Amino acid sequence: MEGVLMMGSTAAVSMATPFALSRGLEMGATAGRRAFGFGVERSTAGGVVAVPQRRRSVVRMCMGEVRLADELVDLVSEIDSASVPSKLPKFPLLDLYDFICGGPLLKKVGFTKESVAQRIDEWLSLGVKLSRQLRFDEFGLSQSEKVRIYHYYVPVFLWCKKELDIHTSKYKEGDEVPPLVIGISAPQGCGKTTIVYSLEYLFNSLGSKAASISIDDFYLTASELKKVSESNPGNRLLEMRGNAGSHDLQLGTETLNALRSLTTSGKEIKLPRYDKSAFAGLGDRADPSEWSKIEGPVKVVLFEGWMLGFEPEQESVVTAVDPQLAPVNKNLEAYYDAWHKMIDSWVVIEVDDPSWVFVWRLQAEIAMRADGRAGLTDEQVTSRSLLF
Repeated sequence: MEGVLMMGSTAAVSMATPFALSRGLEMGATAGRRAFGFGVERSTAGGVVAVPQRRRSVVRMCMGEVRLADELVDLVSEIDSASVPSKLPKFPLLDLYDFICGGPLLKKVGFTKESVAQRIDEWLSLGVKLSRQLRFDEFGLSQSEKVRIYHYYVPVFLWCKKELDIHTSKYKEGDEVPPLVIGISAPQGCGKTTIVYSLEYLFNSLGSKAASISIDDFYLTASELKKVSESNPGNRLLEMRGNAGSHDLQLGTETLNALRSLTTSGKEIKLPRYDKSAFAGLGDRADPSEWSKIEGPVKVVLFEGWMLGFEPEQESVVTAVDPQLAPVNKNLEAYYDAWHKMIDSWVVIEVDDPSWVFVWRLQAEIAMRADGRAGLTDEQVTSRSLLF
């Protein structure tokens, strides 16, 4: 394990805490949250299993801290690695420097005002590149856009870039260096797609090829999910995709191992993809002909998921929250050996209020339907209270 960057608040202890045994950054903790131990909560989006924290220091920041809860969007567009800024924004340099230094993540990612001043050209270059890629007006960023770029995306990227430098330094010149695997754990709807997209774009634009995958890509096929549901009659948490037990762990392991082997050019693999609109929104694995391709050498793997890093708790603890959590909790035992042990560094995002997750999940399904694709109905999202 390399490092842990935690961004979150007390209300979401059970929703985005990775497992332990990692080198973390000692940068403080949110009030009322234990640095070690565990917690289990029920949110309006359904019960979820907590993850214990042990033998590590962590750094946390909540979405509310950077005022992003109402601003997050998912972007779908191709990465343009050739998009290099030709000139810098027209807004005053000093004002932007002060704005960057006022960001809540600055100290947590290891920067000071002095180090920002020394690397201001890098901050500006990254900010302009990303602004253009996200189709913002880099000459007239709104307040919320400035927050997203300079208080969130760029600081997180610079932390990830430092983790890559540390990872690479462990190998001798001439060695085949496996890619750094960064796990990004965050609740649904809080912006995983956008932060992963931004990180992938910035790494690629600087010449460090990045590949992104999601635990969603490794859901069981529709027929296999039906068998899981039939084996757990009446358990709403296993009626559909989403919770532990609905993933093809072997496919995920094989994909991660294949990515870790892409250390030289000439090698190529296909990355599984999942079609959430199939079977009236219930979903199914996409045909292999629709899977994306990635060619080596890959320097960074961005692996994201809402329950990535979760660990099982004592059965008595989870059944006290909801008896239907028991089989989900049991299923978590296999995830460490399958996936979690392969992750070198962690970015963990939490939310101030778990009820936001339910609203975001509902918005995502509404947007899918509005786009002409099949999605879950409002009643399905509400009555089943599932996390996807």
